[in-house]
Amino acid sequence: MTRIADPQINFADIEFLIQGIDLDPILKRISDFLDHQPKIMERVRQDLQRGLKKPDTGRTAMTPAQVLRSLILMRVKNWDYRELSERIADGYTLRRFTGFYSQRVPKHDAFHRAFNKLRPQTLQALNDLVLKAAIDLGVEDGKRLRVDTTVTETDIHHPTDNTLLWDVVRVLTRLIGRLEKVLPNRINNFPNRTRSARRRMQEIQRMTARQRHDRQQDKYRQLIGITQQVVHNARGILEKTKDQCGLDLMDDLVIGELRRKIDHYCQLGDRVIYQSWRRVLQGEQVPTDEKIYSIFETHTDLIKRGKVQKPIEFGHKIFLAESARGLITQYRVLEGNPSDHVHVTPSLKRHKETFGFAPAWYSSDRGFFSDENIKACRDVKLVCIPQRGGKRTAPQQALEKSPEFKKGQRFRAGIEGRISVLFRGRGMKRCLAEGRDRFEVLVGAAVLTNNLMTIAHLLNQKQKRLRRAA
Repeated sequence: MTRIADPQINFADIEFLIQGIDLDPILKRISDFLDHQPKIMERVRQDLQRGLKKPDTGRTAMTPAQVLRSLILMRVKNWDYRELSERIADGYTLRRFTGFYSQRVPKHDAFHRAFNKLRPQTLQALNDLVLKAAIDLGVEDGKRLRVDTTVTETDIHHPTDNTLLWDVVRVLTRLIGRLEKVLPNRINNFPNRTRSARRRMQEIQRMTARQRHDRQQDKYRQLIGITQQVVHNARGILEKTKDQCGLDLMDDLVIGELRRKIDHYCQLGDRVIYQSWRRVLQGEQVPTDEKIYSIFETHTDLIKRGKVQKPIEFGHKIFLAESARGLITQYRVLEGNPSDHVHVTPSLKRHKETFGFAPAWYSSDRGFFSDENIKACRDVKLVCIPQRGGKRTAPQQALEKSPEFKKGQRFRAGIEGRISVLFRGRGMKRCLAEGRDRFEVLVGAAVLTNNLMTIAHLLNQKQKRLRRAA
């Protein structure tokens, strides 16, 4: 049962409050801000109750405020689930911020289950509500906008054909072993080929350039053959055991889940085998949209941005738009590796929908340049997008050398610092959660936390100015 109302504090909590134990100024301002946003808590409550037949009955769970505040704290401090639970339990100020006070703090897995119920659409809606509240409070005017793209990595190893084939062999063998433990009858005719597959994989990885030219295809044929045998045997086991049941209901549930996973990885194994056969044995250049880079994170994209230190990245491209006040007004997790110039028109349209007018400044790097984009910015007073490629005309050279344009480019550089903060401080550099939805939730939570901390800082500054004026 998800509790709607916050629990009543006891006399011990009142004593701590009387003694003057207070929060960090930023956390206190975030707490006060969230206290006046009932729509945000209602969206979280809807997600927590999603899928429950009787949400008003059953074991008492965390309130929407506790879930959201714990998620924000986790991203503010960039903690993992275990450290989050331990730190909240250890400190009264964090208990007060998250709303647990003197109650028992849930274990790390309870936080994990609660956060997994949040949907990407909910985080997007929360960010929109926070941005609207910032506009109403007068801390955001939307007059200047800077945009950029970055990449958040998925939690995978560097993909090669031999390591993907090895992943298929070891995962299917492990799942068949687990299935055998819960089935009443012993599984026969499934030889363990993990050692032979690992040896072939390691032999391929240790080859020199000359050895690859002479011996690579033979080793790949052997590894592909082993993988095909494992996938075929796994499907045979599924067929032979389709009528077998467990000793009790729990075993039946476990058997059903294991069979689903085995079938899933068999299908991925077929894709990996076909991909390796085409690329290595047939010498084809497999299109990017037909490749698979991980059997665990199948949604992973290959991103090439021309970076010298990291020419290839595996994850998803993220579009970000930031205002002059430091609020991220737009974010999107993109499909594939689209060119940057396609984001200018949609970002301007979204800005007009949010603020009711076009920004006075629009600044980006040269990757966003195109003649169509310059025409689309006709309502923008200062467009700071350097020309990409081709010979610059005299008017273009004069524009890019003007003081206003240079000032706009210095303003654009601020979003690089914001991306660095999201990576280092909010945990957006690499997503350790599984699945596309969890990936988007991580990005949305990092953006939400950034915006709440920025609003808190702006409100504290505003309060200081009012005090000095008084």
